[in-house]
Amino acid sequence: MRYSKNFLVSLYQTMQKIRKFEQSAEQLFLEGKLPGFIHLYIGEEAIATGVMAALNQGDYITSTHRGHGHMIAKGGDIKRMMAELFGKTSGYCKGKGGSMHIADFSIGVLGANGVVGGGLPIAIGAGLGIKMKETNQVVVAFFGDGASNTGAFHESLNFASVYRLPIVFINENNQYASTAKTKETTSVQNISDRAVSYSMPGITIDGNNIIAVYETAREAIERARDQGGPTLIEAKTYRIKGHFVGDPTKYRENIEVNKFWENEPIKIWEKQLLDSKIITDKEIKKINEELDAQISEAILFAENSSDPIPENALSDLFVDDAGYDY
Repeated sequence: MRYSKNFLVSLYQTMQKIRKFEQSAEQLFLEGKLPGFIHLYIGEEAIATGVMAALNQGDYITSTHRGHGHMIAKGGDIKRMMAELFGKTSGYCKGKGGSMHIADFSIGVLGANGVVGGGLPIAIGAGLGIKMKETNQVVVAFFGDGASNTGAFHESLNFASVYRLPIVFINENNQYASTAKTKETTSVQNISDRAVSYSMPGITIDGNNIIAVYETAREAIERARDQGGPTLIEAKTYRIKGHFVGDPTKYRENIEVNKFWENEPIKIWEKQLLDSKIITDKEIKKINEELDAQISEAILFAENSSDPIPENALSDLFVDDAGYDY
């Protein structure tokens, strides 16, 4: 492969970090240790990893209700992430946001959110701000296949095209919008086909192919940075787990899930690295042991953090003109 070993291995490390974080979150939730809902990114790790590898540190992203992978791939602190899942004051939102509302403006993460398609208009605002300030940044807007059927999707793509905003729209088509199959609820075979209506490039790729994701995203990001306008990328993948942890998934058969487990991105990438002699089994074992230790440390950090107190329930909600919290 034409990329450096360090780069190729870093992709593997990031995907595994996401996978292990999600598996831990799932287990903690099932043990009754996490409040709220948890929506897992398992099976989709190559998309966040490949896209973030093509971004600069100062670039922005908007996320979804299934946003842990985006946050980790953009460089988020898994200790603060885990603490937020636990509802602790040391979390990203001081325990007030939970899984679906993690944000960190310092690394360009403008926030996950619980509204389907909710990140798309936010990306438009960020993109317009970049264009007005001429800062040479790019925004990546992640959204699911279900969000492509919302008004926010169509309005956002139209606005981005009219004003040639530096935005890359990344559709994570995991085949299901909650419990509904995409092919039964969407009028086009490929969501990227909708790009033609908004005079922007539309590309469909294998979202489980980490190099295809990286190279396609890099090209679109460079075009946006060079004032070439927005791009719509559809990354086809599969949601291995249910819509949320605890979802009985009565709307699909186990045979279907098992089929896609065989094509999940980490297994594919690990085999490619081994077959190409870029990495050894010993190195893989070491990477996984280090990641396991990081996850354990994050859980311990969260468990030992303090709970929010009722008196602070309304703090951080509003800011007056002088910049002081109410």
